[in-house]
Amino acid sequence: MRVAFGLGSNIGDRVAHLRAAVAGLAEGGVGQLRVSSAYETDPVGGPAQPDYLNAVAVGETTLAAAELLSLAKSLEHQAQRVRTVRNAPRTLDVDILALGDVVLRTEQLTVPHPRAHERAFVLVPWAEVDPGFPVPGLGKVAELADARGCVRGTTRTRRRPGRGPCLTPRRASSPPASEPSSLRRSSVRA
Repeated sequence: MRVAFGLGSNIGDRVAHLRAAVAGLAEGGVGQLRVSSAYETDPVGGPAQPDYLNAVAVGETTLAAAELLSLAKSLEHQAQRVRTVRNAPRTLDVDILALGDVVLRTEQLTVPHPRAHERAFVLVPWAEVDPGFPVPGLGKVAELADARGCVRGTTRTRRRPGRGPCLTPRRASSPPASEPSSLRRSSVRA
């Protein structure tokens, strides 16, 4: 089943945290991973904090939603994420954005992610790596990005005049050549 994860970091070595998350997803049962570029974005909500690096990873899995949530929490724990207040700075955030056609709402997990379709820092990298991903009840990722007024480009995203607000993610630098090729596409930045 196709699965999409939102990855974010704004404390410590942000690139290393994102790379470790991608490696952990691969080791944890998510195959055929495709990873977007990393985008540097302003924080949304919470206390004053540094900018984020955000990326999206899409892959295939046979794991159930609860197992994927456990994997995500394990990766955050390995990155020494400390949960204090809502929207606080973090070493690593791993969100399940969508899991095939699964629609799930429990105390621990909501799939698809309840705010993913509102966030340019999710939609832009997701549309880069898998624009046709159908988000149950909402439509395809590229359509959701377009509805938000996000224009996908090679170096920046911007708000279309007359459309709703859209963040302006700034694409981060390229990864070093030593990164394992199994964990990157030609445009991977995380």
